[in-house]
Amino acid sequence: MLLEPAHLPSDSGWIEVICGSMFSGKTEELIRRLRRAQFAGQSLQIFKPALDTRYSRQSIVSHNKTEFVSTPVHNSQQILLYAIDVQVIGIDEAQFFDEGIVEVANKLANQGKRVIIAGLDMDSEGRPFGPMPYLLATAEYVTKLHAICTKTGTLAHYSYRKIAGEQQVLLGEKDVYEPLSRKAFWQLKKRNQ
Repeated sequence: MLLEPAHLPSDSGWIEVICGSMFSGKTEELIRRLRRAQFAGQSLQIFKPALDTRYSRQSIVSHNKTEFVSTPVHNSQQILLYAIDVQVIGIDEAQFFDEGIVEVANKLANQGKRVIIAGLDMDSEGRPFGPMPYLLATAEYVTKLHAICTKTGTLAHYSYRKIAGEQQVLLGEKDVYEPLSRKAFWQLKKRNQ
């Protein structure tokens, strides 16, 4: 499985999307790629939505507590203001951004930048989440990660919300969400209808 694209000419930009369910390692993989770019001497800038304050206001942080300093922004257009004179842009929790994130990512890639984006591809109802379907369609490289289902021990594709609520965005961790396989997810959804 190719987790990173092969080296392309330095003036060639592209978009990489890392997606999957909660607890699948998306942020961990984003940080790994950013550290490798940093080790290679590439300039970089990392962004996250300002509303994501689960672990830190100023860093992207994986569930394993690996972190990387980032810039919190309130909307996708702010990324363009900060992403000047850098070769690599990292964006975490892309599902929380407005639809303009697709245009922003394309504009940066068209400027010759490597844009690495991580986010949930589906919400807790199993529906495509925010701008993620458009980012997946636009990206040159897509990596889909899976967690392990807490019910079956097989690959988890879904992020099941354990508490009631109608809102699509509800920040939480293992107290609120659990990764489930297709079978376990739809069995629980059917039982709770």
